[in-house]
Amino acid sequence: MDEIKVTAGKLKATLKALVREGNVRRIVIRNTQGRTLLDMPLSAGVAGVLLAPFWVAVAGVVALAKEFTVAVERDPGSAVTKVD
Repeated sequence: MDEIKVTAGKLKATLKALVREGNVRRIVIRNTQGRTLLDMPLSAGVAGVLLAPFWVAVAGVVALAKEFTVAVERDPGSAVTKVD
C-alpha cells in the first residue's frame, strides 16, 4: 500500500487524480493520529453517479482535520503513477 500525505486543501484533487488512474482498488484516509476516517473500496470502471457517496464522505472528512494520510491499494502488477 502506498501512502501520500496531503493537506485538507489538496485532498479532493489528490483523490480525483487517484480515481482517474483506474488501477486503484481501495483508498483509506487517516488523520495525523493514524485513525481511519474513510475506507472506500473502488472498482474498475466506477464513474460519475456511483462516486457521489464517496465525494460526500470526503467533504465530511475534510471538516475533521487539516492534514491526512491517504493509503492507496492498487491492482497487482499495475504501474504506479506519481500523484502530487
